[in-house]
Amino acid sequence: MTTPELLTDRLRLRMPRLPDFEHRAAFYASPRSVHEDGPVGRVMAWRIWASEVGQWPLLGYGPFSVEDRATGAYVGEVGIYHPVGFPEPELGWFVLPGAEGKGYAAEAARAVMVWARDSFGWDHLINIIAPGNDRSIALARRLGGVHSNRPGVDPGDVVIFHDLRALA
Repeated sequence: MTTPELLTDRLRLRMPRLPDFEHRAAFYASPRSVHEDGPVGRVMAWRIWASEVGQWPLLGYGPFSVEDRATGAYVGEVGIYHPVGFPEPELGWFVLPGAEGKGYAAEAARAVMVWARDSFGWDHLINIIAPGNDRSIALARRLGGVHSNRPGVDPGDVVIFHDLRALA
């Protein structure tokens, strides 16, 4: 299976590799994961991460690992998530604490939005964000998303709608 590699000015988005899991395991073990049904232990973190990465051969899309092009350092994960129970494909992101506030998630998310439009002809993507995750809600709005009454996964989910037709 080949997955695309997306390049932006500062970032390379590539297929996840096994060493990338350590970053997700650390995230899921920390209080930062509270908006992702965490904290959870390493075994559950593996199940979540492996199922997300497994979307690539099953669905043709999934999460990209994101690297700083200048240093090769892993900075996070951005991609399309559509596990069982999600009403439709979701644009999501995760960045390491040291990568927050540098615009990496927004830069990578824009690249994924264009890729999704060009590759699949999709007219839109959504974000499904836990209430109280104010930083993710703000990022979704900076990316041009608008609040929607579309269904989420859990009661109270904030669903942000992105019209990809403007990207064409």
